[in-house]
Amino acid sequence: MRRVLVAVDDSPPGLSAARLAVELCAGWRAELRVVTVLADGGLDAALAGPAAHADEVAAARERRGGGLSAVLGHVESQARARGVPVTTATLRGVAASRVLSEARSWRADLVVLGRSGQHSHSATPGLGSQVRHVLEFAEVPVLVVPADRPRPAGTP
Repeated sequence: MRRVLVAVDDSPPGLSAARLAVELCAGWRAELRVVTVLADGGLDAALAGPAAHADEVAAARERRGGGLSAVLGHVESQARARGVPVTTATLRGVAASRVLSEARSWRADLVVLGRSGQHSHSATPGLGSQVRHVLEFAEVPVLVVPADRPRPAGTP
């Protein structure tokens, strides 16, 4: 493996996926591409309503983007501390489609994702629709990572 793409967000599984991707790249001496996806219209739809004001929606959108930028910066710092060549990008659109497109265009050898916290009534409980879509249509191996389990006090 020479090129690993990891899609991150600020969820526990997303951060676990980022930590694992950094470790894999450090061990393999691979290049890392860290992406996050801002869903088009998702925040606007969530905030839409009779009491929503344009300035409140804009402020919330800016906070969300700033939070995801901080996550990208954190993962980039972890990678650089381990000597891993790293690039980052914020993408817009439907998460699965953008991750698949980025994996193809960047020629990733592996895609790493955090397991979704969504629970569905499908045959793959605990995998949200976006993760399932990437698993189904990816042209390279996909590693789905759960959240780190809390460790008992005093354990390394």
